[in-house]
Amino acid sequence: MQSSINQGEHLLRLPEVLKRIPVSKSHWWDGVSKGLFPQGLKLSPRCTVWRSSDIDALIESLREL
Repeated sequence: MQSSINQGEHLLRLPEVLKRIPVSKSHWWDGVSKGLFPQGLKLSPRCTVWRSSDIDALIESLREL
């Protein structure tokens, strides 16, 4: 995973991610810890965001299953 953010890249907080991928918060964090879902970027100790491109790629990979 890249740690840089490209210009024009949208960043999504967890509630926005969960609107696109309908799982519970605990399931999401379990998937992140197991490597099933992408790692987020820590903006602060209590703020994690995900690149919209990472979430779009995850959605595409889930469609292929």
